[in-house]
Amino acid sequence: MNVHEYQAKEILKAHGVNVPRGEVALTPDEAEAIASKLDCPMYVVKAQIHAGGRGKGGGVKLAKNSEEVRKHAEAILGMQLVTHQTGPNGKRVHKVLIAEASEIEKELYLSIVVDRESSRIVMMGSEEGGVDIEEVAASQPEKILKETIDPAIGLQPFQARKMAYGLNIPGDLVNSAAKLMLGLYDAFVNSDCSLAEINPLAITRTDEKQEVVALDAKLNFDDNALGRHKDIEAMRDRHEEEERELEAKKFGLSYISLDGNIGCMVNGAGLAMATMDLIKLHGGEPANFLDVGGSATTETVSHAFRLILADEQVKAVLVNIFGGIMKCDVIAEGIIEAVKQIDLKVPLVVRLEGTNVELGKQILADSGLNLIAADGLAEAAQKVVEAAREVSE
Repeated sequence: MNVHEYQAKEILKAHGVNVPRGEVALTPDEAEAIASKLDCPMYVVKAQIHAGGRGKGGGVKLAKNSEEVRKHAEAILGMQLVTHQTGPNGKRVHKVLIAEASEIEKELYLSIVVDRESSRIVMMGSEEGGVDIEEVAASQPEKILKETIDPAIGLQPFQARKMAYGLNIPGDLVNSAAKLMLGLYDAFVNSDCSLAEINPLAITRTDEKQEVVALDAKLNFDDNALGRHKDIEAMRDRHEEEERELEAKKFGLSYISLDGNIGCMVNGAGLAMATMDLIKLHGGEPANFLDVGGSATTETVSHAFRLILADEQVKAVLVNIFGGIMKCDVIAEGIIEAVKQIDLKVPLVVRLEGTNVELGKQILADSGLNLIAADGLAEAAQKVVEAAREVSE
């Protein structure tokens, strides 16, 4: 689960992280009133969507007074903001953050993530803040500093100071930077985050006084832990989540909507990723990631099938099941049940392997469904791409 920048800052502030003053507005009137209340020399108006690159897309503006704040809020609210993370359709802006602007002397990067390879939490930092950190990691990996954290004792003050010195933070600010890092770690652990990112972490100057401030913040949370964080779950923004993805969660399905035209229903995240890779290898584009899991029922499979077909972009569907815990005959019955309820107008390619595979194939053969059988994953990907192309033509 993701939250907006202003929500992430509220959580970080509660854990002692220094953030700029600011409030969220839903209308230009609210934006102007907030600016008047803040009463500062310069303001920043920031679109609140779950995506990075907002500034490049025109979603971040500076203002000198409350009138300019209102003007920028009018322009940003309701706009379809397109960034490198939104896709070509962009996201509609429903909220703006009105915050006190800062005089920035240096921009840094700071984050805490779960490192699956070491089974540890890792704090990462870089002097290359305010840019795409992925590009820095790819082209200049030596500029990414890392501190691995022992889960038994947590982030230690000496590790935070080591990171601060590594980032070349001025000596008189090292302690305050270390305090911020410890607060970020506390927020990460106590909120069950999967990612806590500050980009940029800035060294600012106000009236000859320097500070270390989290100018932007991003928090992602482990969905499996939301049951003990009702306050965080209440921050969920329904505008930001695709309707089919929300529907999928009700039935325990892992579903992510994509931009392609080939619907995918697979069991297992790894197999789902491999399926999408092979579709792209054969010149197609997946319309979704959908993992039905290893213990799905006929009803679950039926719901999954309806989710795929609810996407008007889908021109063909590939069902790719390797039956281990999941049995192929259950998948077959779910497909039949779904097709009975939905008028299937697109080609359906099915590849089944594993437990009860012959029974599953027989059930589908006896169903009278107009489907395309495939014996291997590569053959299935090739057939579904061809089928989608024929429909599109």
